[in-house]
Amino acid sequence: MIDALLVLSFGGPEGPDQVLSFLENVTRGRGVPPERLAEVARHYLHFGGVSPINQCNRTLISGIEHALATGGLDLPVYFGNRNWHPLVEDTVAAMAADGVRRAAVFATSAWGGYSGCRQYHEDIARARHAVGSGAPELVKLRQFFDHPLFIAACAEALRIAVGEAGPTARVVFTAHSVPLSADAAAGLSAQGGHRYSRQVADAARLVADAAGVDSYDVGWQSRSGSPQVPWLEPDVTDYLDTLHAQRVPGVVVAPIGFVSDHLEVVWDLDHEARQRAATLGMSFVRVATPGTDPRFAEMVVELVAEQECGASARRCSQVPAAGQGVNGTPCAADCCQPAG
Repeated sequence: MIDALLVLSFGGPEGPDQVLSFLENVTRGRGVPPERLAEVARHYLHFGGVSPINQCNRTLISGIEHALATGGLDLPVYFGNRNWHPLVEDTVAAMAADGVRRAAVFATSAWGGYSGCRQYHEDIARARHAVGSGAPELVKLRQFFDHPLFIAACAEALRIAVGEAGPTARVVFTAHSVPLSADAAAGLSAQGGHRYSRQVADAARLVADAAGVDSYDVGWQSRSGSPQVPWLEPDVTDYLDTLHAQRVPGVVVAPIGFVSDHLEVVWDLDHEARQRAATLGMSFVRVATPGTDPRFAEMVVELVAEQECGASARRCSQVPAAGQGVNGTPCAADCCQPAG
């Protein structure tokens, strides 16, 4: 019996004095040089040191609370982050103090892969270990990249953007790039396949079909690390040059890989990609992320109902997914390993 819901996310700073500490949390143990942290910190400081992700999640939580009440589910909703306050360890401690015994966990990532799925399982385990024997049981809800309400919310946002940009603009879906080795590791389960990139490609297909978009591309963004390590390509900002050479007059960029606006949307797309498009003389429209759409909150409640009531999992795709609600079991032990 579930007696609470935990919304678990990445986290972000909410003031300039928090930026470096936040980035140190994100990169802990990875050997990232200080000069690289300082470079990324400048991106945050460009926006006053505030990432929009926490406020987006608070808005989402309000929507979930409303959807739960509408659906007759009396569940308190808690909020915890991997990298910044409210930290998930503190939130789980508060849940234990409130008497929560078993909670569903909605992670704000639709996808397989290490950072999108397995690392959230690690966050849950770390938080429960920090709290100790009184920690509630925490059950991560399934990947939702092909849930019909996720697709509908993304498609509506795409239709609005295409209407603004006009029929000659090219639609380019984007998601966070990962090393090719990590994408391969996301397909090591018995279900097989390069799970993350396949999921992104199929979600783009589903959203384009629902929005009435006949032709589109899939690109990637926000890569980091050594340039010698191959990552998923093409990079969306570089791809604008390719489209310009093809005499494409404008683009509609749809960040399907991101539930809400945060720095990798507002900097990489709204700032860098938009500037590149302006330099090339191309129009640029960015599609809204789905996290504040009421259908997205309704989807979260459906995922809870799958776990709590055994409701059937609604999916629009046959591409492999994992997690509770898909087949009743957690992700396979060998899938979604970090890149070696």
